[in-house]
Amino acid sequence: MPKALLLENIHPFASENLRQHGFEVVTAKGAMDEDELIRALDGVDLLGIRSKTSVTPKVLDARPDLTAVGCFSIGTNQVDLDYAGSHGIAVFNAPYSNTRSVVELVISDIISLMRRLPAHTFHMRQGVWDKTASGSHEVRGKTLGIIGYGNIGSQVSVLAEALGMHVVFYDIEEKLALGNAERASSLEDLLEKSDAVTLHVDGRKANTNFFGEDQFARMKPGSVFINLSRGFVADLDALKRHLDSGHIAGAAVDVYPVEPKKTGDSFTTPLAEEDNVIITPHIGGSTLEAQESIGHFVSHKLLDYWENGITSLSVNMPTLNMNPCQGRARIAHLHDNLPGVLANVNRVLGAENINITAQALSTEDELGYVVTDVDTMPSKDAIEELKSLQGTIRVRVLPNR
Repeated sequence: MPKALLLENIHPFASENLRQHGFEVVTAKGAMDEDELIRALDGVDLLGIRSKTSVTPKVLDARPDLTAVGCFSIGTNQVDLDYAGSHGIAVFNAPYSNTRSVVELVISDIISLMRRLPAHTFHMRQGVWDKTASGSHEVRGKTLGIIGYGNIGSQVSVLAEALGMHVVFYDIEEKLALGNAERASSLEDLLEKSDAVTLHVDGRKANTNFFGEDQFARMKPGSVFINLSRGFVADLDALKRHLDSGHIAGAAVDVYPVEPKKTGDSFTTPLAEEDNVIITPHIGGSTLEAQESIGHFVSHKLLDYWENGITSLSVNMPTLNMNPCQGRARIAHLHDNLPGVLANVNRVLGAENINITAQALSTEDELGYVVTDVDTMPSKDAIEELKSLQGTIRVRVLPNR
């Protein structure tokens, strides 16, 4: 029986789906450190994680037979993608499943900060009745600056505009503006004109400390700042200084440079001392609807790869989206992107008079992936010869179910 390990309280739908397809499923609520994960991976074929568990080369070397990793999240920076791909381990994520949840939290943060709800709550808990309109604003007519106009940023744009906000955005790539949103001429231009600034940049290492002292200083006096993207992209010490000085009127932070491994662990941040600040424990995508959607999406992607060799939406493999197997078996051959591999695969099969009923090849960067449906199960000798072909990384033979 194949085995799956699901960590970090992944939605029960994923476990149920895998069990229905014959997997033994082991679950854990918290994340694991490197050594714990290595021990837990004994005999595991599919691994499911969220954002707190790191899948390092050391982990992958300890379990070379691991077939795939499912990131039940948007981000995949917790996995060494290149190393996994070069060792034949496919990685999947859920790039769109929690978009709406994140977007709704961003919008609620903007409204709450502009109305100074965190500050009023803070004062009420201290026994201070501070009934005043000072510093409180409607969002209608205000300018929202969106840094990163991808899937989430663009959807924030749509909802913000529906509230009557003027939207400007900045992105290093060319993006099609939705509605009446306008592209800022530069990051500095966006910061200087925006009443609220929200970050939606990805987790690439180059974005470490992307938003720091210089960027906070450029922000419009009295504006608010929101970060629900990655914890390491914003300098929280610099943010605190600008909150203390009054230059920035409020902030909402959901992600941090260092976060606890599991629910219930202690956590401290100097931002807790501020009044008009919303601090949340990385819950941007944590709604029941989003987690169910992610559990459904990623578990199906893992099963598509396990049973049919389909790599559609894999983040580290050449993309092949095949029809159901059109023969007795399917041979999935992952290899270095070298010339002549397809011919050599067909030569091995031809030597055994095996008829090919369907075949597809895809290459991407350093990897090539060929999937071949055959009407006869190849012999053990043929499989071993396929494995010994120059450049071969992994060969999987998938019987037609």
